[in-house]
Amino acid sequence: MNTPNTQLLEGLDVLQAVVDARSFGGAADLLGMSQPGVSRAVARLEKRLGIRLFDRTTRSVRLTDEGLRYYDQVMPLMAALAEATADACEGVRRIQGRLRVNVDPLFARTVLGPRLGPFMDQYPELELELRVREDLGDLVAEGFDLALRFGHPQPSSLVARKLFDTRVLAMAAPAYLARFGQPQAPIDLESGDHRCILYREPVTGRPFAWIFQQGEHQCAIEPQGKLTVNDPGTVYSACLAGLGVAQLFELGLEDWIAQGQLVQLFPDWGDLHFPLYAYYSSRHHVPAKTRALLAFVEGLVQP
Repeated sequence: MNTPNTQLLEGLDVLQAVVDARSFGGAADLLGMSQPGVSRAVARLEKRLGIRLFDRTTRSVRLTDEGLRYYDQVMPLMAALAEATADACEGVRRIQGRLRVNVDPLFARTVLGPRLGPFMDQYPELELELRVREDLGDLVAEGFDLALRFGHPQPSSLVARKLFDTRVLAMAAPAYLARFGQPQAPIDLESGDHRCILYREPVTGRPFAWIFQQGEHQCAIEPQGKLTVNDPGTVYSACLAGLGVAQLFELGLEDWIAQGQLVQLFPDWGDLHFPLYAYYSSRHHVPAKTRALLAFVEGLVQP
């Protein structure tokens, strides 16, 4: 692989300006340089190329035959380079193209998917690809622009930016409460009188801890249950079906609570929060399409 030589482009802007202005003085005005500076830049370019670029008289400046051939060959390449550079810069500013996102399954199903309509309408030139994944994987190697995951970040070379926190609430369906009664405190879930839906994290294989928080005070319990699942969506559907008490994220429950399909238990113990993080490869020159989705996701929890 050849190493790029930055000298290859040096002086070409001066060459263009002299041709456009038809004089060294005019080129100096166009470039904001002194006339001797323009002359020296042309002389250096001629020395590098080993040809004379201009025939100069006291009245006119014109390209030599060799200079004209060189100019006709190199200027289309310069125009293409300028266009490619402009396109690249526009890609950073303009919200367009494909955005590939690795998304936490629960967030995709209960929050992001149902609310994407306004975002897609706002950016019609954007093609959004959501890949629902249990694990973060290798974001860069797999070609993802961004990842959205619940949970605290692990050490990584990726940028990890917290977008928001959501409360963890104990919920039950009216059908469950009608059958088993309403527990009065978190500790009641340790008795055989109640059934809890237990969740085993797919990545770690460990059961998700049941922790309740009241202000700064926390208590951990050992819930009793006959149903254990490793899919968060199944936790929600089983809870809605009245199969047991479940710990659910507050974000995404609004409609079910408003319609009376779910009831919050222990309102005084609802201060435990869980974060959603965004992951991307670099904090420098983040494309506009990525920044737009981040702003939209953050706005999902704004009052």
